[in-house]
Amino acid sequence: MLTVVQAFDRAPITELATDDAAALERKLHAAERVFKHRDGWLKPHQRVAILRKLAALMDARRDHLAMQIAREGGKPLPDAIVETNRAIDGVHNAADELRNFAGREIPMGLSAAAENRWAFTTKEPIGIVAAISAFNHPLNLIVHQVAPAVAVGCPVIIKPATATPLSCLEFVALLHEAGLPEAWCQTFLPDGNELAEKLATDRRIAFLSFIGSARVGWSLHAKLAHGARSALEHGGVAPAIVDRSADLGRIIEPIVKGGYYHAGQVCVSTQRVFVHQDIADDFTGQLIARVEALRTGDPTLQDTEVGPLILPREADRVAEWIEEAVKGGATLATGGKRLSGTTLQPTVLLDPPADARISTQEVFGPALAVYRYDDLDEAIARANALPTAFQASVFAQDIGVAMRAADRLDASAVMINDPTAFRTDWMPFAGRRESGYGTGGIPYTMRDMTQEKMILMRRS
Repeated sequence: MLTVVQAFDRAPITELATDDAAALERKLHAAERVFKHRDGWLKPHQRVAILRKLAALMDARRDHLAMQIAREGGKPLPDAIVETNRAIDGVHNAADELRNFAGREIPMGLSAAAENRWAFTTKEPIGIVAAISAFNHPLNLIVHQVAPAVAVGCPVIIKPATATPLSCLEFVALLHEAGLPEAWCQTFLPDGNELAEKLATDRRIAFLSFIGSARVGWSLHAKLAHGARSALEHGGVAPAIVDRSADLGRIIEPIVKGGYYHAGQVCVSTQRVFVHQDIADDFTGQLIARVEALRTGDPTLQDTEVGPLILPREADRVAEWIEEAVKGGATLATGGKRLSGTTLQPTVLLDPPADARISTQEVFGPALAVYRYDDLDEAIARANALPTAFQASVFAQDIGVAMRAADRLDASAVMINDPTAFRTDWMPFAGRRESGYGTGGIPYTMRDMTQEKMILMRRS
C-alpha cells in the first residue's frame, strides 16, 4: 500500500493499492492488444469528442482539482488554480491540434524515373507510450504526457510521481468517463523503481515520455528497446542576466516569481542572477525587500505565495546547500531558516563560490544566488558554463544588450524581460545537453508520438 500525505504537514490523505509485476504485464498486454487491432482504432472525430468531454468534466471539478494539487503537491492554491486552468486548456489544445495534424505531398516527376507517380505521407501513432511523470505539476504534466497520446491514437500507460498520484488517478478516471476505453489509457503505481524501469524498457514500448532527474532519465534512455523513441525533461540551473539598463521597478516581481514559484521546484526556476555592478546594490535591496514580504506557509490558503518542499529530506538538502554556500564565502542576505519539516524561508545568497552546489547544480528549492558582473560577455560565459541548459532570461531596456544576450545564451529559449520559468503549453519546451532530449509542448509531443508513412501511387 502507498500512503499519500499532504506535502505541508505530512497529514495522511489516503492509502492506495500498488501494482505488481503481474499487473504491469496485464496492462502492457491490454495496450498491445488494442493497438494491434487496427480496425478498433478510434477515429479522429471520436478522439476529439472524448477530449472535449474530458475538458468539460475537468472544468466542473476545477476547484476540487486545484485543492488536490495544493494538498498532495504543496503548490500554493492560487498557483494550483492556474495549473488546473492550464490543464483544461491543454486538453483543448490537443483536440484543436488535430484540425491541422496531417501529412504532406512528396514531389514526384523531378526525374524521368519518378514520372507518372503521386506520393503523400500520412501520420500514424507510433505505438504504446510509457509515461513517467513528476510531482511538481501533478495535473498539468499528466495532461502534457497523456493528452497528446490520446489525440494521436497511442495507448498510454502513465506512472505518476509516488508523492502525488491523486491528480493523475482522477484525470485518468475522468478520461474513461469521457468515453476513452480503459485499455487506451492506464495508470501504473508500482511499489518501487524496479517495475517503473521494467515498464519503460519493455520491448512493447515505442515511446518513453520521462519527466524527472537527469540521472534516471539518461539511464532509462540507454536501456530502451531498439527503435523506441524518448522525450526526456530534466532540469537546469537557470540563469538571468540583469543589465544596467533594466527597469528595476518592473523586473523585481518577475524575477521573484521565477525563483520562488512553487518554492523553486520547477525545472526552469530562476536560480543564478547575474547583475551589472552599476545597479547591483539597488537591485539587491529591492529583491531582498520583496522576498522578505513573500507569504510562506500552508499552500491551501488563498494568500500563500510560497509553500513547502515535497519531502522533509528535500528541505534538509536545500538547507545543507545554503549552509555550504555561506561557509564558502557567500553572504546570506535573507532567509535560510527552517520553518517546518518541509518549509524553508525564501533565501537570497550573494556571490556564492563558483564551485558551490548552489552555483553548479539545480537546487529545486526556494533559493536565489546573485552575482555581480562588469562585462556582458563575461556574464554570458558564466551563464553558459554548466553542462545543463534549458531556459534563460535577460532583463534590459537596451535592445542591443538584449539581443546580444539572446543570441549568445546557451538555452532552448531566452526570455527578454520575462522570467526563466515562463511557459505556455503550446510553445516548444526543451532541455539541451544534460537537461533533456526532444521537445515538449503539446503540439510537439503529438508529432513525436507519430511516424510518417509514405504512400506512392503509379499512374498507368
